[in-house]
Amino acid sequence: MRVRDVMTTDVATVAPHTDLRDVAALLVQKRISGVPVVDGGRVLGVVSERDILFKERPSDGLHRGVLAWLMDEGDLMLKIDARTAETAMTSPALTIGPARAVADAAALMLDEGVSRLPVVDHGVLVGIVTRHDLVRAFARSDEEISQEIEADPLIRSYWRIPGAWDISVRHGEVTLTGKVGSKEQAQLIEAFVDRVPGVVAVTSRLHWENSQ
Repeated sequence: MRVRDVMTTDVATVAPHTDLRDVAALLVQKRISGVPVVDGGRVLGVVSERDILFKERPSDGLHRGVLAWLMDEGDLMLKIDARTAETAMTSPALTIGPARAVADAAALMLDEGVSRLPVVDHGVLVGIVTRHDLVRAFARSDEEISQEIEADPLIRSYWRIPGAWDISVRHGEVTLTGKVGSKEQAQLIEAFVDRVPGVVAVTSRLHWENSQ
């Protein structure tokens, strides 16, 4: 499953000059936690709830807070003094391509501590993917998981004898049975299946030439 399969294409965006209070109102209205700042289709940054919260903290005693250790003082003051989306946004924005695997999006969100990723194709915004989108993909049925695995052309090309294989899925646990060309191909199949959204465990009973 790819990012394009789960992303939202109707993306709420703001322009760089948008007043920060209008940005906050948009987040509340749309019930979203962040919005891309876009100019000519290109993502300049993202304004999140966290960025707006800087406006609600006192500006005195910055050097005493943990935040001052984590951010450059100049950047911190810019956040606090921000009036527009451009001055409040976090930039450059973390983005992802539509052809990337859903597993890649999940890893990037977890590693970077973000809850959304603008989806960019050839430099232009085409959608947005959120943690909620990824959770929805994970909650798919066993049948949908099985269909995705069986339909992948690369996986199908690895089976030694066409049709002499079986993929069973029960409560997200996948069992693979069949004959492939080599141990390396078996490992590639296992790695691919493990990255399919909704899979919680993989049991491999694959075998190959000269395997015991």
